[in-house]
Amino acid sequence: MFDQQLVKALRCPQNQSPVALAANELVEQINRGIAAGQVTNLGGHRLDQPLDAGLVREAGDVLYPVINAIPVMLPDEAVELSQVREDW
Repeated sequence: MFDQQLVKALRCPQNQSPVALAANELVEQINRGIAAGQVTNLGGHRLDQPLDAGLVREAGDVLYPVINAIPVMLPDEAVELSQVREDW
């Protein structure tokens, strides 16, 4: 889906750490949570549009959404992965 050169060039806007393409299983799990109305971004807004993909920062704690093939690399739009649950 993404050009690996693009992914390598992107950095977390909060701490400049590298990001990596999220596993399909993680994106699917987040999308189930979005459908259930249970996923919020760091800005406190509930997500209502499913993700095409995601970029996870090096620490593995935050995911930046990819919507309509565009990475949304804004700190308030990131999803804290600690809220992701298996039962969605």
